[in-house]
Amino acid sequence: MLQDWVQDWTRSLVDSAGLVGIGLLMALENVVPPIPSEVVMPLAGYVASTGRLTLSGVIAAGVAGSVAGALVLYALGAWVRGERLHRFVERHGHWLLVRPRDVERAEQWFQRHGGLAVLVGRVVPGVRSLVSIPAGACGMPLGRFLLLTTIGTTVWVTLLGSLGYWLGERWEAAGRWIGPLGAAVLAVLLVGHVATALRRRREARG
Repeated sequence: MLQDWVQDWTRSLVDSAGLVGIGLLMALENVVPPIPSEVVMPLAGYVASTGRLTLSGVIAAGVAGSVAGALVLYALGAWVRGERLHRFVERHGHWLLVRPRDVERAEQWFQRHGGLAVLVGRVVPGVRSLVSIPAGACGMPLGRFLLLTTIGTTVWVTLLGSLGYWLGERWEAAGRWIGPLGAAVLAVLLVGHVATALRRRREARG
């Protein structure tokens, strides 16, 4: 199975390349969806718990790699905007395993939540990496994008790495715990958006 292969390859790279491997995997995680941070960082946290790496080093490598990967997608969005972006994904998205509807979903998320999408979207599976594309396409200032991305990524990476460190040999359970968290965050944001839309509608009528 693809998932088993990815997990074995991830473990092999972390074992052989250490912090560099973690950074590389987290950078790739942004542009290659089958490499999930829910596997990379708990595994890295487990390795840190054995004493071969430090937890702070694991977290720093994870954040650096993830932000670097996000910058790649931000640059793509800034370079290929609007209809050109959709045409690009239709033609070449299969190389990155990105579908046009994935980009549309991220754009809708960004349009609804703006900067909050970049900040909080880092903990929402399916949105956390792709939201970088509309951020670039919509012209979000690079400094603001970097700040929000780094904050959100640090929270996410620290949570995953710490869970792996705490769980030890049971690090794989972290992914099962984190999935519902991402869904809960998404639900809260959607409820907040609906409440805000209803309030604005009442104000417009009043």
